[in-house]
Amino acid sequence: MVNSRAKGSQFERSVATCLLSELGLVFKRDLEQYRQGDRGDLICQDMDFPFVVECKAYQRGTTAKPAWWDQVCKAATAAGKQPLLVYKYDRAPWRWRMPAQVLINLGHPHGNHSMRDDAQLDWGYAVEMDTHTAMTLIREVLAHRDTEAGKAGITTTVDVKE
Repeated sequence: MVNSRAKGSQFERSVATCLLSELGLVFKRDLEQYRQGDRGDLICQDMDFPFVVECKAYQRGTTAKPAWWDQVCKAATAAGKQPLLVYKYDRAPWRWRMPAQVLINLGHPHGNHSMRDDAQLDWGYAVEMDTHTAMTLIREVLAHRDTEAGKAGITTTVDVKE
């Protein structure tokens, strides 16, 4: 019989390795999650990373359990970030879930012109995708974040005077 905690820890390490490979960002397991509630499984060294990451690995199933999404949404609310759930079942590809609002924000970088300025979709409206698509979207979110920081006069590189 497989130890479920060891299986979960192994999956968390695999997700951290994937995120490093795909995004160039270092993640570590949050060991405080076992002592405190409202925390994700992985912590990014870049504290401005806009997601709380929750990882789930189970033997059988086809879709994410609602309790998993509730858990990561609660942690994301506490952290002031967006929820990101990654899960897998044995012999099945990884699936990633994030709020639909993340995609809407990418499509309307200057505001959603068909909704009120203060309107936001509830996190109950979520989208699921494969790993390749998730990494593409997260890279876009990070690029958008960096562009907005540049517009606000926030620099992330050292200016060299000639």
